[in-house]
Amino acid sequence: MNDKMLKFVKIGQQTPPKRDVASRKVDFKEIYDEFINQKAKEQSSRCSQCGVPFCQVHCPLSNNIPDWLKLTAEGRLQEAYELSQSTNNMPEVCGRICPQDRLCEGNCVIEQSGHGTVTIGSMEKYITDNAWEKGWIKPIELKEEKNQSVGIIGAGPAGLAAAEQLRKNGYKITVYDRYDRAGGLLIYGIPNFKLEKYVVERRTKLLKDGGIEFVQNFEVGKDATLEQLRKKHDAILIATGVYKPREIELPGNDLQNIFPAMEFLTASNKKGLGDKVELFDKGILSAEGKDVVVIGGGDTAMDCVRTSIRQKAKSVKCLYRRDKENMPGSAREVNNAEEEGVEFVWLSSPKEFKGRNKIEHLVVDQIKLGEADESGRRKPEIKNGSEFEIKADMVIKALGFDPENLPLLFDAQALKVTKWGTIKTDFDTMETNLEGVFAAGDIVRGASLVVWAIKDGRDAASSIKNYLKSIELKTSEVA
Repeated sequence: MNDKMLKFVKIGQQTPPKRDVASRKVDFKEIYDEFINQKAKEQSSRCSQCGVPFCQVHCPLSNNIPDWLKLTAEGRLQEAYELSQSTNNMPEVCGRICPQDRLCEGNCVIEQSGHGTVTIGSMEKYITDNAWEKGWIKPIELKEEKNQSVGIIGAGPAGLAAAEQLRKNGYKITVYDRYDRAGGLLIYGIPNFKLEKYVVERRTKLLKDGGIEFVQNFEVGKDATLEQLRKKHDAILIATGVYKPREIELPGNDLQNIFPAMEFLTASNKKGLGDKVELFDKGILSAEGKDVVVIGGGDTAMDCVRTSIRQKAKSVKCLYRRDKENMPGSAREVNNAEEEGVEFVWLSSPKEFKGRNKIEHLVVDQIKLGEADESGRRKPEIKNGSEFEIKADMVIKALGFDPENLPLLFDAQALKVTKWGTIKTDFDTMETNLEGVFAAGDIVRGASLVVWAIKDGRDAASSIKNYLKSIELKTSEVA
């Protein structure tokens, strides 16, 4: 074994230093500083190069993590980047926002042995940011462009990954998106302190420079039906994601100042991008000076509470019906929120919204955990007579997302969906019941992680390539 590796017994785990709480909670800049080159080599050298790389096994993209850690430890950074990007279209994004504690790092062999995980996410970010800085990342260059085109509906991670893969194979690509910027949730859903927007914008610019056409502010069903796009392109990929907020129907739900998470986060991100946002500018969608309560326990809830802190809320509370150990969000994000002053009200569930016209108080039930349900998690049960009140000027519901009614929106009633409203596809090919129409990402699997969306986009691109090849072959046989 190379003497540059297996140093976990001599060198302790280290992550890039976090900015101190006092400075980071007053701005929206990323909270982690960069690794310096020497520290990157040092931390990479801790990898045990185990025979069965559980970090890679538990990565949805099957990233070649031990190999690019070894290359980094040896100072071969360009090769490390080339290997990293060979399986991942956005390694600098995944390095920043993936829940590594639940995926690669949480399954690291040396973590399980008590030596502390290799900081894989920080290394992935470092390798790719270094590649951007050194100018190693170039737009796609085609030797020959094929005479077949693909229309992709949705410019989120699944759509962008598929677009890049298909463009590399020579196809003409047009990406249609309802928003004014490409990136989907990467732009409007995830706050800057986790993912600064220049990271996404330089990636989408790279795709544009590689010949991919983007059509923004385009709504399928309004500007063109799905059928019209099918006639225009040889294949279609639906990668819209899921944006419909999951609701909680309680008395007082119609009071003012109760908002879905995406409405709140989009307003904040738009302001960060320099846009005019009327409801924010009027103070309605701003948390400044308010007692804010966020309902939910996932990563979106963490984004909301930490955004509220940065908007100078008077107080920020997070209600979650289970305890900290059973929270679905990243443990790292929960710890960051606690450091920044968020108060977590564990084992609590809202019962009623109270106020005259605007929200003034929440009536909350205390919860106890009962027996495990079908998911294996202990089922929340309300304690009788345990209700209490919490003051609130603003409530943000971060309860998850459901799919929109795409057959109705796209004027495509023949498009089949599942009982959950997600698009029904062939398990192997990702093709819908409409010939030449494929689907990928959250609109198929339900709300999930960015890394899974990238994986789905890559797989869909492969299936679309096979489909287009078969069409091309049939055409040549007829000719």
